[in-house]
Amino acid sequence: MGSREFCNYVLDMLSHVDGVSARGMFGGFGLYKGGVMFALLAGDVVYYKTGPSNIADYENAGSEPFTYSGKNKPIQMSYWQVPEDVFEDQDELKEWTIKAYDVALKAKKPKPKAKAKPKTKARKKKA
Repeated sequence: MGSREFCNYVLDMLSHVDGVSARGMFGGFGLYKGGVMFALLAGDVVYYKTGPSNIADYENAGSEPFTYSGKNKPIQMSYWQVPEDVFEDQDELKEWTIKAYDVALKAKKPKPKAKAKPKTKARKKKA
């Protein structure tokens, strides 16, 4: 799915973003920052995590989401292809990278647990 050479190229392009690392997964690679996955590399294509704050950037650029074949239908993930021209501008690449990391960080935050209902004291029956 993804080559180690391509992964090394992408890591080199992201060297100006502190703390980015890669881990192999499912024949491709996941890119992480601070233990949070914000990108995946599949088939020598870079996909960044998207959400409400950055999805329009990808749609406006004509990007496509990462999809894979599920049991009965294609599954679309919230990772979209990074436009090639973004890789040509280091400042823009850093901006898109930080946005993707921020989206991934927000998605990873655990949802607050519901407060437990206060226990009611059992009432004693009058004899």
